Amino acid sequence: MIIPELPEYLSLLGGADYKGLIISLFTVTAMLSRPFSGKLADTIGRVPVMIFGAAVCVVCSALYPLISSLLPFFFLRFFHGFSTGFTPTGNTAYLADIIPAEKRGEAMGLLGTAGAIGMSGGPALGGMLGNQFGLNIMFYASSLLALISILILARTRETLKTKQPFSFAHLKVKRTDFFEPLVLAPCLVMVLSAFAYGAVFTLIPDFGQHVGVRNKGLLFTYLTVASLIVRLVAGKASDRYGREPVLMVSTLMIVVSMLVIGQANTRLQLMVGVVLYGFAQGSTSPTLLAWATDLSDNRFKGRGIASLYIFMELGIGLGALISGWLYANDPDLFFPVFSVSASLAAMAFFYLLSRRRLKTQA
Repeated sequence: MIIPELPEYLSLLGGADYKGLIISLFTVTAMLSRPFSGKLADTIGRVPVMIFGAAVCVVCSALYPLISSLLPFFFLRFFHGFSTGFTPTGNTAYLADIIPAEKRGEAMGLLGTAGAIGMSGGPALGGMLGNQFGLNIMFYASSLLALISILILARTRETLKTKQPFSFAHLKVKRTDFFEPLVLAPCLVMVLSAFAYGAVFTLIPDFGQHVGVRNKGLLFTYLTVASLIVRLVAGKASDRYGREPVLMVSTLMIVVSMLVIGQANTRLQLMVGVVLYGFAQGSTSPTLLAWATDLSDNRFKGRGIASLYIFMELGIGLGALISGWLYANDPDLFFPVFSVSASLAAMAFFYLLSRRRLKTQA
């Protein structure tokens, strides 16, 4: 709901030159919190981890209207990252507990579909509320929706069989808690492909304004609806044909979509590029989640999933920070910035291709 309006909100606070920090600060916290959320999901349970992340959303969204200067805004964005550092980890581990391995891709597609429904309606709703009633109402509405999610989770049955009561000792993480080596391959593909996500979510609001799109949230709606359409198909395809073949197609689609977006100079061209990226992202995300879950040790699913999310946030954060820095509020630089995203996605494609060739030779 709030991401499309945050660049304008930051500009009103006098921070137009720091738009890259909107996403990157959020993802830094999310990345740093993953080892903790993964460990807690494997010890105290999946549901408490999900509830904590949702509670952060309730608090942070309600506090944005009270912000009047840059430093508190950046601090709040940093703290807000705990939401995505916890809830998706618990969500994915919970789903992995209740779904058989042969339907994992389809299930991750369903989880992504649910998220995509929120992501498609949220930006348009946020843009409408911001335009009609002001940004403060938009922030309060976001907080209310997060509160509703907590009420749902409070009635959800825990799936972790050996649940432990919370102890501050659980917050002590070892080096092994930071990364699960078994999921290295999907992590590499994730960081290279997620760079484009950070660039898109940082620059699309300005790009939309540049080509005459008034409700910038609609662009995110097009993106997530396209993602929604393809997720179930991609998830089932990865169950049937394998994770890597599907990812080869989706990473190549990211390359094409980044080049189309970068060269857009009309609303239609930008929308086409955004929709193409939605198809690509909707195929990549559930397939990588299913692949990482396949490779994870059953005793430490939370850690394996958290490792993948760490690399996701690293890619998104770098994409947001670097694209915002390269763009520097100059519309003439849109194409060079999105070309960087295309190049990194191409690296992911060739990495997958080399793995396939090595397996064939073996």
